[in-house]
Amino acid sequence: MSIPLIDQPTEEKLVTLKDVSWEQFKGIEGHLQDNHNVKLTYLSGVLEIMSPIGDKHEKVKSNFGLLLETYMREMGIRFYRRGGFTLEESGYASGTPDESYNIGTEKAVPDIVMEIIVTSGTINRKELYKPKKVPEVWLWKSNSINIFRLQDNGDYEEVNRSGFLPNLDPALLLHYISMPDQYDAVAEFQQVIRNQKS
Repeated sequence: MSIPLIDQPTEEKLVTLKDVSWEQFKGIEGHLQDNHNVKLTYLSGVLEIMSPIGDKHEKVKSNFGLLLETYMREMGIRFYRRGGFTLEESGYASGTPDESYNIGTEKAVPDIVMEIIVTSGTINRKELYKPKKVPEVWLWKSNSINIFRLQDNGDYEEVNRSGFLPNLDPALLLHYISMPDQYDAVAEFQQVIRNQKS
C-alpha cells in the first residue's frame, strides 16, 4: 500500500505523509529505531519524519533548557528534567518533545514539554500532547515563545506566563536564548534573577 505525500519541500528536512495507519507508523518506527537522526511524530493518520535540523535547533534547545533550569534553581523550585522521551496514546498520537520537566515532584506525565520549531510541519503540537493531558506546552518558533496551558475543558489556551513559573517573563528568556555565547548568557541571566530576588 502506497502512502500519499502531503508535502515534501526540497529545501527542508521534513517529510509529511497522510493516511498512515497506526500499524504502518509502528512499522516505520521499528525500521528507524536505531536511527537517532530521525524524529517521528504521529497524529491521527498524519506522520512527520524530521531529519536533523542542524545547529540552530540544538543551540536553541540547549540554551532554553539551561536558562530554564538556572531560573528554577535560583528560585528554589524543585524540578525533574525528563528529557525528550516519547509520549504516546496508542492508535492516535506519538511525539517526542525536545525537553520536558516535572515541577515539584516526579510524575508519569511531564508538567511542561518544550518544542523547538525551526521547520514547521502540519501537525498541531498542542493536539499531540492533549491525550496525555500535559499541563503546559511551550513552543519556541521564529524567536518567540508561546505558552499553552491545558484548560478544564480539555483544550489548550495561550497564556502570557506559565502557571508553574508565574514570575518568569518569557521575553527575558528570549533575550538570553538569542545571545551568541551560551556561558555568558547563563551567567548574565543568573545575575538578573538574583538581582530581581533582592
